[in-house]
Amino acid sequence: MKEQLKELLENCMDHASTEELEVLTDILRGFHKKQNKINSSYIGGLLHMERTMDDKMCELTVPLTPLLNNSLGIVHGGMTATIIDSAMGTLANSLLPEGFGAVTTQLNIHYLSVGTGDYLQCKAHIDHKGTKSMVLSADVHRSDGKKIAQATGSFFIIKKK
Repeated sequence: MKEQLKELLENCMDHASTEELEVLTDILRGFHKKQNKINSSYIGGLLHMERTMDDKMCELTVPLTPLLNNSLGIVHGGMTATIIDSAMGTLANSLLPEGFGAVTTQLNIHYLSVGTGDYLQCKAHIDHKGTKSMVLSADVHRSDGKKIAQATGSFFIIKKK
């Protein structure tokens, strides 16, 4: 397995442009963050998410790199959705007692502008917490302060196995 990976990595590096090498480096740095428990998930590491939170809000900041872009050179809408879901899910799970988790049941996103700039910042807030479900909302702003998305999400509360 390691030899195949080394061969693949060398082949990719040998044929890569400067931008592709930067993206590959970014991916490997993100993987390393997960390995070193700087981020709790691979996606958090790959997106280099930085988190600030309290019992009412979770704020995720993600630097923008070509890894997140679509073919138009702007942030892919699915990446924005991932950042939103991560912020909401992190907050929802932080509010639950030991042995319980929150899973997304619905995510509704209104894209308002393109994702460009140096970073995206998502702030998620709790709107309702019941015994079986939660509703959260989030806004995403780019580095110049312009709001690019607003969202709501519903989460089931489940018992962990």
